[in-house]
Amino acid sequence: MRVAVLTTSYPRSPGDVVGRFVADAVEHVRERGVDVEVVGPEQFRGYGLTYGHGVLGNLRRRPWLALFVPALLASFVRAARRADADLLHAHWLPSGWVAARTGTPYVVQLWGTDMELARRAPRLARGVLRGARLVIAASAALAASARELGAARVELIPSGVDLPREVGEEASPPEVLYAGRLSAEKGVLELVEATAGMKLVVAGDGPLRDRVPQARGFVPPDELQRLYGRAAVVACPSRREGFGVACLEAMAHGRPVVASAVGGLKDLVVDGETGLLVPPRDPRALRAALERLLGDRALRSELGAAGRERARERFSWDAVTEATIAAYRMVV
Repeated sequence: MRVAVLTTSYPRSPGDVVGRFVADAVEHVRERGVDVEVVGPEQFRGYGLTYGHGVLGNLRRRPWLALFVPALLASFVRAARRADADLLHAHWLPSGWVAARTGTPYVVQLWGTDMELARRAPRLARGVLRGARLVIAASAALAASARELGAARVELIPSGVDLPREVGEEASPPEVLYAGRLSAEKGVLELVEATAGMKLVVAGDGPLRDRVPQARGFVPPDELQRLYGRAAVVACPSRREGFGVACLEAMAHGRPVVASAVGGLKDLVVDGETGLLVPPRDPRALRAALERLLGDRALRSELGAAGRERARERFSWDAVTEATIAAYRMVV
């Protein structure tokens, strides 16, 4: 079986964090003997849209780049048609639109930002999802959205995670870690407000960086793993979240998570067992949950251990890869 992965986001080097979860999935599938070709930004012309803040983020920051979207899509379609594949695996709706124009059977994987595009262009989203042999959703919330848009066959397959061999020692004084994009939908401003007087470590970049004085920018993967390993609590205060890669990585490191009760975060965090869930856009509730954990080391240890076990049981790369290959076989 030959599979071509279509994506607008893919790492350009070993230390590049852009699209890392897509690359990790590709490598695990290849290790199982599947012939996978990647059709990403290095195979078609991106016109300044594909890297940096992502396609939608770049368009918000520089609206005039919309002039190049038709040319980008045309280049992407040509590259996808050149792929020698039995099946196309399109990550995100725009790649699904490209796949639908190749004549090759395709599956579409939804991650979260797709739903923003679907709300703006519902006819486009319905056409892409209805034409797919299968829609893969990273969370139950995304699966429900896909069905509402007319997807006939939907499989819930999350991203996977590698568990570190050991759980690291907390820093002293205890640190609250945020890892991710610095944008409004990630709730980072609510987090800054909620953590006044606390030791907040922020690994990420984005349009709100000038309002987040603790921000270190995007950090290399090795450094990010060290930050998880020394954190007392990891905060995921998103206003919306398709899946929650940072949340899952925190769980793998045995760190308790305080997360908003939205989207894919509700699939990951079991409230009171592996972390604490709070309402989105509520700095007071967020602060109360953080204070509760920071003031109780035993509770942090208990929730962190349970989260690590949940990551091992439900989100290991072995399980995710097996489910992905089974999905391929089902539609080819």
